[in-house]
Amino acid sequence: MNVGVFGGSGFYSWLDDVREQEIETPYGEPSAPVSIGTVEGHEVAFLPRHGVRHQLPPHRINYRANLWALKELGVTRVIGPCAAGSLKQEVKPGEFVIGDQLVDRTTGRKDTFYDGPVTTHVSFADPYCPELRGLAIDTARSERISVHERGTVVAIQGPRFSTRSESKWFADAGWEVINMTQYPEAYLARELEMCYVNISLITDYDVGVEGETDAVTHEAVLEVFNANNDRLRSLLFKLVPQIPSERNCVCSTALQGARLET
Repeated sequence: MNVGVFGGSGFYSWLDDVREQEIETPYGEPSAPVSIGTVEGHEVAFLPRHGVRHQLPPHRINYRANLWALKELGVTRVIGPCAAGSLKQEVKPGEFVIGDQLVDRTTGRKDTFYDGPVTTHVSFADPYCPELRGLAIDTARSERISVHERGTVVAIQGPRFSTRSESKWFADAGWEVINMTQYPEAYLARELEMCYVNISLITDYDVGVEGETDAVTHEAVLEVFNANNDRLRSLLFKLVPQIPSERNCVCSTALQGARLET
């Protein structure tokens, strides 16, 4: 198999007739056993990043173990759908954003596989795979899903939501999307030379968006996410068969020239 999918809030199972596989990693246990199923003859690995009962808050997810487990199964292409908040009026709840940039505002997360002794600096200038982004955008449009082709995702530590001042700060910076899991998930994929694409399903306006005053609640987020799960499932089922096994993107050669060896 070459395709893996991380599930997020409200999105724990999307494959039928699956088998589960336990994966041991040097970094501890993944969030759950990996579910393996097929989509139009293509084997796909699915892993709920928060665990099957959403027992892992974003700052406690073992991101390294999750990425390593998919890599062990042969996955080279990772799809990372997630629930996310909007930082702009024109990015509306129920719409999708295919992120092209990422800002890390997390703290203390284990965010690298390379702690030495070989120093490794991996480029992350363009954090999301350009090949997968193009395919995801085209597929969303073919499914008549309202999609934004670009967007900067700011990843916050969680599990708390932002204050109004923090949210306004992010909005004033010109960023579009706020989420709690994109970092280090996307970066760790790059360190393993795996392609990664983000599909943000917008569930709410964040509290700093001008004209919006209601505080964000987890209940409201899940309500919107669940109402749009069918569209996300449809998008993924159409996207997976279009993903080629051959790669010609920066992700596949991310380690070339990245290591300082003497």
